[in-house]
Order: sequence, then C-alpha cells, then structure tokens
Amino acid sequence: MPGTGVRIQPPVRQHDRRENQMAERGDESLVHTLKKVAAVLKQSEIPFALGGSFAVYAHGGHSSDHDVDFLIREVDVERSLEALVAAGFVAERPPEDWLVKVFDDGRMVDLIHRPIETPVTEETFADTVVRPVDAIHMPVLSATQLMVHKLLSFSQHYCDFARGLPLARSLREQIDWERVRKETQHSPYAEAFLVLLDRLEVVPETGTQAGEGTP
Repeated sequence: MPGTGVRIQPPVRQHDRRENQMAERGDESLVHTLKKVAAVLKQSEIPFALGGSFAVYAHGGHSSDHDVDFLIREVDVERSLEALVAAGFVAERPPEDWLVKVFDDGRMVDLIHRPIETPVTEETFADTVVRPVDAIHMPVLSATQLMVHKLLSFSQHYCDFARGLPLARSLREQIDWERVRKETQHSPYAEAFLVLLDRLEVVPETGTQAGEGTP
C-alpha cells in the first residue's frame, strides 16, 4: 500500500497451520468479511492495518478473542464508512468515541482510530508487516504492537490475563519484550502480567529482539 511505510516480510512457515486454525474455529464467514473490508479499503486507497485476533493468527499465533479489528486514522473514518456502506455494509456509530462499526450480514467489524487512547498515525502503519490472510496480503500490526495493545487494555474494569497468555506464548519469539516493557511501564496491570510471564518462563532472555527465532 503506497504511503504506509509497511515492511514486507515473507510469510512464516506456519501459513497452512494458521489457515487451519481459522477454519477449525469456524471463522470462515468472518474471514470472508475481513477480506471484503480489506478489499474496499484498498480500492479506496485508505491506509489501514489489521489488528485483533486475526492479526495474531496472521503471525502464526493463537488468540482467545473472536473479533475483526482494523486500525484506521480518524481523518479517514468518514471516507471509510462511505466506501463500506456503498459496498453493502451497514454502519453503526456506538457511544464509544474511539471506533465505529460496520456489519456484513450480522458479522461485526470494528474500525478503530484510537486504540488504548492513542491515535492511529503513519507511525502505526510503519509498525506493520504484510502477511497473507486467506491468500490476500495485507498490512498486519507487528507482534510487539499487538502485545502492547493487549497489556494496555488491562485495567481495574477488565484484567483477564487468560486472554493475553495465548498471544504471549505463541508469538513470544517475534516480540521485542524490552520495547513491550518500556511502552507499558506506566501500567501496574501490564507489570503484573509481565511478572507472571517471567514466573512461567514465557519471556525470552533479556535482549531478545523481535523476530529472533521466528519459525
């Protein structure tokens, strides 16, 4: 995608297993909807990045969630909705002011412009890699950024570590853990989760960088 600054990397060797994971979860219809949204955004030349559970799968990992998330800039929200509605989607503006939603025969897609209270910018798109999702290549949030987003989603109102463990375990060799610690150091919930990972010996040795040992 022009202007996004994404890095193109060859797909991980777990591609076939990754697609099987999606099928085993019965997510074929969600994958179809995901591909439709990506196609519309591409055709409209709207920068985006895949996030959420399908981004985890795209990296060859596991997730306890069941969602389709795309990150877009706030300036592109209206244009994205117009393009998707024209393509047959139904738009919804929820009370939350950090995202909008579209529906495809009842299947929900979140278009997020301010995850974890941080606006989506060109820097967000630079922190992606191009991965295949059901044979369609698209920019996907890096494993490190996915982990940061997961940890910063923990709060006194929501702190389900069981949802973060599969991501951490399955993508640990692709995650820059020093960066994760630095970007989440203000959160006591993230700190507690990282202590848990240390005790479970999930986190690689200090100094391991993203991509080292990637299968």
